[in-house]
Amino acid sequence: MVGNQDGSRVEALLSQLSLKEKVGQLIQYFYFQLPEQPAADGAIQFDMSTQPRGVEAALSEGGVSSLLFVTRPEVINRLQRLAIEGSAHGIPAIFGFDVIHGLRTILPVPIALAATWDAGVIERSQAVAAREARAVGIHWTFAPMVDIARDPRWGRMIEGAGEDPLLGSMVAAAQVRGFQGDRLGASEHIIAGPKHYAGYGAALGGRDYDEVDISDQEFWNVYLPPFAAAVKAGAGNIMSAYMDLNGVPATGNKWLLDDVLRGELGFEGFVVSDANSVKDLETHHFAADATDAAVRALTAGLDLEMAVTDAAYANLVEAVESGRVPIELVDRSVRRVLLAKEAIGLFDQPYVDEDAAALVLAAPEHREAARLAAEASAVLLRNEGSLLPLSPALARVAVIGGLAASKRDTLGPWVFDYDLDETVTLLDGIRNHLGDSVQVDYAQGAATPTRLYPSMFDMFGDGTGIVDPDFDADAEFDRAVQAAAAAEVAIVVVGENQDMIGEAASRSSLDLPGRQLELLQAVVATGTPTVLLVMNGRPLDLSWAAENVPAILDIWYPGTQGGAAVANLLFGAAEPRGRLPFTWPRSIGQVPMHHAVTRGHSPQNQQMRYWNEEHTPLFPFGFGLGYASFSYGEVSVTPASVPVNGEVEVAVDVTNTSERAGQANVQLYLHQRSGSSSRPLRQLKGFQLVQLEAGETKRVVVKVGPDERRYWSSATHGYVLDESIFDVWVGADATADASATFTVSGN
Repeated sequence: MVGNQDGSRVEALLSQLSLKEKVGQLIQYFYFQLPEQPAADGAIQFDMSTQPRGVEAALSEGGVSSLLFVTRPEVINRLQRLAIEGSAHGIPAIFGFDVIHGLRTILPVPIALAATWDAGVIERSQAVAAREARAVGIHWTFAPMVDIARDPRWGRMIEGAGEDPLLGSMVAAAQVRGFQGDRLGASEHIIAGPKHYAGYGAALGGRDYDEVDISDQEFWNVYLPPFAAAVKAGAGNIMSAYMDLNGVPATGNKWLLDDVLRGELGFEGFVVSDANSVKDLETHHFAADATDAAVRALTAGLDLEMAVTDAAYANLVEAVESGRVPIELVDRSVRRVLLAKEAIGLFDQPYVDEDAAALVLAAPEHREAARLAAEASAVLLRNEGSLLPLSPALARVAVIGGLAASKRDTLGPWVFDYDLDETVTLLDGIRNHLGDSVQVDYAQGAATPTRLYPSMFDMFGDGTGIVDPDFDADAEFDRAVQAAAAAEVAIVVVGENQDMIGEAASRSSLDLPGRQLELLQAVVATGTPTVLLVMNGRPLDLSWAAENVPAILDIWYPGTQGGAAVANLLFGAAEPRGRLPFTWPRSIGQVPMHHAVTRGHSPQNQQMRYWNEEHTPLFPFGFGLGYASFSYGEVSVTPASVPVNGEVEVAVDVTNTSERAGQANVQLYLHQRSGSSSRPLRQLKGFQLVQLEAGETKRVVVKVGPDERRYWSSATHGYVLDESIFDVWVGADATADASATFTVSGN
């Protein structure tokens, strides 16, 4: 059962509901108020068209269980009153929203949070998002996205935790705890909805929404573990995916939703479809029509349909009456939805305090949490000659690149209720940090690149990416180079506009958009020491920069306090602690590329597979520098041999070899030499974040037991624990060279 209620109220309600009322509890509608053209004074006009009026009519007749895309407390209360008064049994509606990385206070994007490798930072960050969401009347978020992504062409990798199932599982669990608190229904928290179940991140060619065809071993060993971790952490909801999984659409896949999710993982909450994905069963040519789609989805275990208009589930009334689907399946899903409403206290407290919301949204501690998260997520990719941190005693600095001054791009994609006025850009952050005594020159340098094709999300646009028709590209380019030549340090910001990544934003190239590389090369050619800041949510082609720019800092899309955080990092008030959650390829031709590959034929040539460039990545998984440096001693394993159900302790001494304190990310990788299946050459199986003072040494111990060695084998069609010799490496990333072995044998 979901939550901490005994369920008696839900059972009593269920016995009183008519079939039509029950079906109404299985339908969720968007409540769209779409922006039209801005008025003369700049205010946004809203189209109160047939969609919201139709939703309100259905709501007042007890025909809607949930709404999404409403964030104003007074509107939520008004709609809630319609729901309660429209229901003969006073059943409240549950309000959901895409609180992906913040509501009003925007946190670093999820891939950036994953780059912290820090469950505490992630949990505290999403707790801020949950508190703001609950304050305005939102009860449920369609997050976290826990899809493993190994193809950076896929734009939605920005919403996840990267390529690795262990790191992804930690991040998934931390986000669920942050959103939900210590239990479903905790004060100032909301229901977490991990998505997209399952395999969505493996879309062919990185093309969003395309089919997914993955092996059984990939499903169980790579794509399922983060969902299992989210369920174990108590997630109250799971969202099904859009696409075909091995030929069967996920939303109508009984094996996926029932056998695996509820049987194997023990999930007890409710399952919601992604937008219109029940009706899409017909689009996939899987279901014959909308009624067939509804029957197939419900039978598969899909409880609540998310629909824009004309819900397919409305056909369930006729389907039950005609005998196509048993009423027991309807009751099962209604029970799950009502239990969720009960668990979060909606029956007892359905309305939100409109006056209190503004105070929560303005909480200064939320901005502090956002700044700390942005500092913790930044990954230092290169720092030749210890150019960073910069001296605050500089007299003149050049900041170059349109992203440096773009408030909207600083926030990143998939946010809707932000306040641009309080967003600190990189340019603002640097100027605020240095004060009036340092001259900071800014030049855009190059025109803002735009998408070749419009996005389906342009309806939410705010002018980002629109090129000024009077912009003189050549003159501005020259001005930027002149500013760099006159400065003591040039800080160049490159990356993708926020609308170039995310949902429906796949790319066939990882090149820096527009003339950014040309501009960077011109700045470096001036001879001025150059720092490169990368604003991104996926790896971009930095092959030239990695050889020619002395300092490179990946700042992601850092959020509301991004500029303040980046300034602290640049000038040494904060330490770069982030580590890459994915393998960074040299070029698009290497994609997909990840660290956990098996040993292939001709292993001596494993790193020479391309004739025209190295097979190795530009930066390995787990990589990240800091202002402090660390060394690793010899690895020891105790005991040297254990039975199959035994556990070893892997120990290593880690020393801070620098003159400043810092955080080491001690990573453990494992390889099994023989067994039921071929196993990855290196697979992350543990990590610890260790704070060390200058010159300090600490002994780090990581345990490796059955849980770390167990895997799903295609040979047995189940989980196995093999007898074998195991290699173990401990170090700073997936190329760690400190190693040892141990043996697993006998029972």
